[in-house]
Amino acid sequence: MRRFLFTPEDLDAIRYDRYRFPHPRVQQKMEVLWLKSQGHTHADIATLAGVSRRSVQRYLDEFLAGGLERVRHLSWKGKADALADHQSSLLDYFLDHPPRSAREAQAVIARQTGVHRGLTQVRAFLKKLSACAGARSAASRPRPTRKPRPLS
Repeated sequence: MRRFLFTPEDLDAIRYDRYRFPHPRVQQKMEVLWLKSQGHTHADIATLAGVSRRSVQRYLDEFLAGGLERVRHLSWKGKADALADHQSSLLDYFLDHPPRSAREAQAVIARQTGVHRGLTQVRAFLKKLSACAGARSAASRPRPTRKPRPLS
């Protein structure tokens, strides 16, 4: 059985990061460390922190391997967006030739870039492009109003 020794400085940092670290995954890791420092079993920690027992073991292994700095490190990078390289050229094209529908935009994107995306992804990309261009979203555009009826 492994022994975990938490210094008073570690406990202060864990106590602070449990609620104040910017990323929620690190907060969850700190919660696991905090519960371990309080003498809970791995099964109890998994239940209380809402993670699997394997995650508890993994977080504790990270702490042993590199201390709190290793626990704070997030190795998840996410996927690279294939349309990001074409964003400026597509923005120029769509400003000159606004698409009438998402399906039309989908065809233009496929023709110009060779990247095939679904309609939902195309809509999200167009929304991101309009935010880059400084356009106003549909919710913030002024709406026509009715003229009030004259009182008889």
